[in-house]
Amino acid sequence: MIITQTPFRMSFFGGGTDMEEFFREHGGAVLSTTIDKYCYVNVRHLPRFFDYSTELAYSRIERVTNVDEILHPAIRNAMKMMDMHEIRLDYEADLPARSGLGTSSSFAVGMINAFYALKGKYADKKKLADDAINLERNLCGESGGWQDQIAASFGGLNRIVFGADGYEVLPVIISPSRKKELDENLMMFFTGFTRLSSAVQNANAKSVKDENAKTESLKTMLTLVDEAEQILVNKDRDLSEFGKLLDYTWKLKRSTGSMVSTDKIDTLYEKGIKAGAEGGKLLGAGGGGFLLFYVEKDRQEAVRKALSDLLYIPFSFETGGSRVIHFTPETYEPADSSKA
Repeated sequence: MIITQTPFRMSFFGGGTDMEEFFREHGGAVLSTTIDKYCYVNVRHLPRFFDYSTELAYSRIERVTNVDEILHPAIRNAMKMMDMHEIRLDYEADLPARSGLGTSSSFAVGMINAFYALKGKYADKKKLADDAINLERNLCGESGGWQDQIAASFGGLNRIVFGADGYEVLPVIISPSRKKELDENLMMFFTGFTRLSSAVQNANAKSVKDENAKTESLKTMLTLVDEAEQILVNKDRDLSEFGKLLDYTWKLKRSTGSMVSTDKIDTLYEKGIKAGAEGGKLLGAGGGGFLLFYVEKDRQEAVRKALSDLLYIPFSFETGGSRVIHFTPETYEPADSSKA
C-alpha cells in the first residue's frame, strides 16, 4: 500500500504567463507557494476476488474490468501512461476541488508519485512535475498552464521561470521572521463557488476580443513578479507593498477574460478592501474558489467580520512538496493483460 501527500498551491503573481503558448514566445514567471492543505492518494493492488479488476474512489466510485472503461480522464490516462493494472485508488483532500488552488494538478502529481512507488521506483520532483504536465495538458487535452504541477511537486515559496527551453524552480530566499510575517498577514476565504479551471481557461480565451491587449497585460503581469520578489527579499521594504501589488495584479488579471471574475466576487473583494485589506486576488483561473487578502494584523478582525458570510480558512506555508508518507511494498504478478 502507498499513501502520498501532496500540497495545494497559492499563486501570487504571474498567473497566465505559465501558459505554453505565451511563455515559448515571451517568457514567463510565477511567484507562488504551497500551503499546509493537502490531497491524499492511497493506492494498492486489488486482490483478485471480485468481478472487477480496478476500483476507484473519489467524488464517485468506479469499478471496472478494463482501464478503457474508466470515466475519470486523469486516472484513465495515467494508468495507461504508467502501465498500471488491478489497483484500488482512494482520493481525499483537505479542500474542495475546482477551487483555484491547483487541486486537480496536485491530485495528478500525487497519483503519479503513488504509481511510481507502487512499482518500486523513485521519481524526483522534476520527473513528477513533467509527467503531470504531460498527463493533464497532452494526454487529457486540458487547457491551462504549467505552474500547478510544478508547485505541487517541488513545494515551498518559489519563483518559477518559464522559457523556450522549459522551466526552472528558484526558491525565494527570505528570513524566517519575514516569511512568518507574510504568512500571518495573508487571509483566505472560500467563496462557495467552484468551477473547472480548464473550462474557465477556454471561456476566457474565447471572450478575448483583442489578443494584443491581453498579451500586453500578461507582459505587465510578468514584470510584477520581479517587483514582488524584490519586496520579499529586501528587508528594508515594507511588506504591505506586497499587498498593494496583489491588488494591482488582480485588476490586470480581470482584463484578460470575461470569466476571471463575477459581480458577486467583485462585491466580496470590495468588502475586504473597505474593511482594511491592503490588496488581494481571486486564486486560480477565475470564476470562483478562494479569495486571498493581505491584511495587517490589527485589521484582520474587521476583515473577518466584513466577510462573515464566507468560510475563513487558516493556513500556513509548507516546503515539502509531494511525498510518500506510507510505503508498504507488495508482491504483484501481472494477470492476463486482456483481463486487467
